[in-house]
Amino acid sequence: MLGAIVNGTTRITNLLNSADVNTTRAILTNLGVTITERGNITEVVGAGVSNLHDPGIVLDMGNSGTSTRLLTGLIAGADLDAQIIGDDSLSRRPMDRVIDPLNNVGANITSNNGKLPMIIHRSQLNNKIDFELPVGSAQVKSAVLLAGITSGSKTTVVDKFRTRNHTEIMLQQFGAEVKVDGAKISVPADQHLSAADVLVPGDISSAAFWIVAGLLVKGSNLTIKNVGINPTRSGIINILRQMDAKIDIKQTSIDGETIADITPRFSKLQALNIYGEIIPTCIDEIPIIVLAATQATGRTIIRGAAELKLKESDRILTVTSELKKLGAQIKATDDGFIIDGPAQLTANKTHVSGHKDHRIAMMLAIASLITDGEVILDDDDSVGISYPTFFTELGKLSV
Repeated sequence: MLGAIVNGTTRITNLLNSADVNTTRAILTNLGVTITERGNITEVVGAGVSNLHDPGIVLDMGNSGTSTRLLTGLIAGADLDAQIIGDDSLSRRPMDRVIDPLNNVGANITSNNGKLPMIIHRSQLNNKIDFELPVGSAQVKSAVLLAGITSGSKTTVVDKFRTRNHTEIMLQQFGAEVKVDGAKISVPADQHLSAADVLVPGDISSAAFWIVAGLLVKGSNLTIKNVGINPTRSGIINILRQMDAKIDIKQTSIDGETIADITPRFSKLQALNIYGEIIPTCIDEIPIIVLAATQATGRTIIRGAAELKLKESDRILTVTSELKKLGAQIKATDDGFIIDGPAQLTANKTHVSGHKDHRIAMMLAIASLITDGEVILDDDDSVGISYPTFFTELGKLSV
């Protein structure tokens, strides 16, 4: 997205070939951006915000909430017209959390009661944007920051939740002046970004499945290489270590983001109360954290995670219902879980469902590694959203 709004060619190494990334690529192409592949390098040829154009077709975001929210900010700030739709799952997710703050600063966005489909009408944003995040959503923060960048507005966002800060880091990498003072993020007006070379590290949300597999499978021996361990994303590491997990981390480089090799070792985990400021740093990893908790001694309580209800599925309900099928001692609450462990997971050709949610499907696949008996995962296509090679990688492991 940043490469699309600068003048020059941005070269991205190790870009994930997944459904969500490909959706973003297609949308930007429809806005007039040239994107090409050269081996494992993706080249984005940007000509500046002023050379973006109306798409001329309806923009289909598929299943990607991140693409939808961030591109809504980019498009609204760029003074373009666009109509946005998504699949059934995405159409149930709230978009008013992006629409309302943008409309409050001059955008003209209409929607289906705060959900897709939505129409972004051409409009000029205010020359000053001030916004305080009402929920811990880095997507909302990034949408507002992108709207400020593409409109040239002076922008201030207050993020008391300390959500993931990849956007702020990458804006600086592209030459933007970004000032972070505690919870306040400030970007002056009329920023002139420059093309950059970007190395994409491994995603800790995907690595999380292998980390927990290594902790739960006796005799495990695996290392996950070149994983981004940004402090605003590595809550899962902190949580697992507090549960007495043995995890070795070897820092390998810093390229805007800290990158490391991670080696988990079989561990006898202890229960933990998980709540508060750490939740936004691990919200996408909670399903696999819950699986780890089923094998921990004692009662684990997770609270303050109501945001899980608004993901690709209601993850509080889907995690609970599917792990119960395997014998987990787990109860859903309004904003989290109560898990008693350790529980011996068992199956007898037991059918489980990923509920068209990539993180649920991958969590259940890891659960099958420690389950006595055959587990049948009825739907695994959803992993293509974020980790298309997941089952290929799983097949390489001897368990």
